[in-house]
Amino acid sequence: MKRVMVRYMVKPDRVQENERLVRAVYEELTRTQPTGLRYATFRLEDGVSFVHLAETEDERNPLGDVEAFARFLENVRDRCDEPPVATELHEVGSFRFFEP
Repeated sequence: MKRVMVRYMVKPDRVQENERLVRAVYEELTRTQPTGLRYATFRLEDGVSFVHLAETEDERNPLGDVEAFARFLENVRDRCDEPPVATELHEVGSFRFFEP
């Protein structure tokens, strides 16, 4: 099991574009139903920061097979004031957080 958090800050005038691209990823995930993936995206209170949480059953991340995710990644650095930083998460404890 691998858990990763990605955090970044987009330019204020690119927030809607970023959200549109993220929603397209979820639309494709809903259609394709990849196994071994739990995934969530949040926009933070400042309105321009985003956090993505991903849990995969093994080292191979199914997001790599998602066409909409590839489109999301294409110009992500151009959309950002602060580029994405990925951090592997090591659970200390949780309560119903990762349950279906």
